Amino acid sequence: MDTMVIGIAGGTGSGKTTLTRRLQARFGEHVSVLYHDNYYKSHDDMPYEERCKLNYDHPDAFDTARLVEDLKALRRGETVYSPVYDYTVHNRGKETVEVRPTKVILVEGILIFADRTLRDLMDIKIFVDTDADVRILRRILRDVKERGRSLDSVVNQYLTTVKPMHEQFVEPSKRCADIIVLEGGHNLVALDMIMERIRSHIEGK
Repeated sequence: MDTMVIGIAGGTGSGKTTLTRRLQARFGEHVSVLYHDNYYKSHDDMPYEERCKLNYDHPDAFDTARLVEDLKALRRGETVYSPVYDYTVHNRGKETVEVRPTKVILVEGILIFADRTLRDLMDIKIFVDTDADVRILRRILRDVKERGRSLDSVVNQYLTTVKPMHEQFVEPSKRCADIIVLEGGHNLVALDMIMERIRSHIEGK
């Protein structure tokens, strides 16, 4: 299969997932997605209180090597089974998600450009760039409403790990991008251009 791999990176709350979902909705069965967040390392040996203290915004928090192997398998035309991460307990769940090989594979995550091995597997690298104040507000709403977090815990995590790790790893990785998209899936001009490139690949043009 002639597979095209598109990386979609950017800071927390930047709009990566909105962009990814719009591409999924447009191209359906022709697109599969690997979420870097699902490849957080498992910490079954650690109590919940200790897991809460871990730095989840450092590259070492991820089992990126497994993501690389799964991506390579998809490019070979093999089905893979992605792990699933449970944010409410800060640990990997027991279930997996079947991901089938398709003509277009999207890889999404804040730190996917920080790993050169993973980065080199991508044909197109997109960085979603959004103002920091917008990103933190989106993160607060998401974590409180969808993940059952307290406001204090979200703000504390942002100040102690999210913001410094963004400055150290995420923002510098923007230099690796082929395309920088402001406001992610809400940028309709950029979205149309990306969709046209994907459509052309799917149709073999």
